[in-house]
Parts: sequence; C-alpha cells; structure tokens
Amino acid sequence: MTSIKDSVALVTGGSRGIGKALVDELFARGASKVYATARDPLTITHPDVIPLALELTDPDAAAALAEQAPDVTILLNNAGTALGSSFLDSPIDDIRREFEINFYGPLYVTRALAPVLQSNGGGHILTIHSALSWFSSPGTDGYGASKAALWSQTNALRLALRPRGITVTGLHVGYVDTDLTAGIDVPKNSPQDVATQALDGIEADALEVLVDDLTRQVKAGLAADPSVLYPHTVASS
Repeated sequence: MTSIKDSVALVTGGSRGIGKALVDELFARGASKVYATARDPLTITHPDVIPLALELTDPDAAAALAEQAPDVTILLNNAGTALGSSFLDSPIDDIRREFEINFYGPLYVTRALAPVLQSNGGGHILTIHSALSWFSSPGTDGYGASKAALWSQTNALRLALRPRGITVTGLHVGYVDTDLTAGIDVPKNSPQDVATQALDGIEADALEVLVDDLTRQVKAGLAADPSVLYPHTVASS
C-alpha cells in the first residue's frame, strides 16, 4: 500500500483547479514535501509548496524535473487542456496541441521521473483522464481522443512500471468545477472531492478511480452496443 504521509510528491498543473486541490490534500495527509509545476511558477501560491516551471510540450523541460526533484516518490499527472476542437471544423493544429499537452506531456514527465521513483525505492503515479476517454461529445473531439489515448498509455505504463516497483493509477471524472468548465451549466464535481478520491486511490493502490456516477455509467456503457451511449445516432423506423 502507498502512504501519502511522509511522501514526496510532484503535481503537474498545480496552480489552480484539481492541481491546487491535490496540493492542499497532499499536505493535509502529511506529505513531507510537495513540488508543483506550472508554465509560470509564480502562479503557484501555496506557502509550503516548491514551485517548478514546466512547459508540458517540451521534453527537455520534463527531463529537467528529474534534476530539480530527485526525491520524488509520488507523481500526479494532472496538467491538461481542452480547446473545444472538432475533427471536421477545427484547425488541425488545435487538435495536435491537445495531443501534445494531454498525451505526450504526461508521457514526457513519466519517462523523466520513473527512474527517479525507482531509485527512491519505487513509488506511485496517478494520471488524470476523463469520462470523455470513453465517450464522444460535440466540441470535445480532440480532447476526448487525447484522453482516450492517455488511458491506453496509462494501461501500458502500469504493466511496464510494475517490475520497477512503481504502481500506476488512472483517474476518470466527469465535469469538474474548474476554469475549463466555467461556461457549462451542468452539475459539477468539486476539485476538492476529486483530490480526495485521487489520494484515496493512491493509498489503496487502486488500478482505476471512477469519481462520479456519470463516469461509472459511461464506462458501463462500453460493454453494451454503441446505441446505448449514442441513442440519437440510431435511425428511427
């Protein structure tokens, strides 16, 4: 079992939203040190955190984390973006950027820090996905596809890293009350609740954390005919 108490954690995208809530919850559970990244580290305001600059699309910046945070035992891949892209109508560069940030970014960071976790006796990686890893909705094409690819990445890394003493958890969640969903009028999870369930999952060495009913319903629908998740696409007789 993974213990948060006395651990050394690194949170990507730690300046706001879920990332900020993760930082707060890590300290509340007794983490001895917490690093948090942002493009501008001055936006990270927790008085006890160690802020680090990170451009998620830059593999060299990710590699530098291994030197800046050599004592990490828990990595939380939280940073991401949603550009509201459409496969048919949006600039290809928008879709490519969603993949660069949401898929390649966590991969750069994980590849850089996995040897650090291993050298520190093993550790834990939690990566945040989305209910949209499993479901397509208008205006989320690139985001959903990148998160689906990230889900596959997490499953592959779980197999590859276990022999190195590193446990991997994937977290899926529906709408969360952050800047990304500010213009969407639907019920939303609080960042604090997501952070609580994320760290519960780490401490339980869970393979996967499904935060809310929406996410659980979407995943259950994968085992059914596609018409269950996309009833509006079925031709009426």
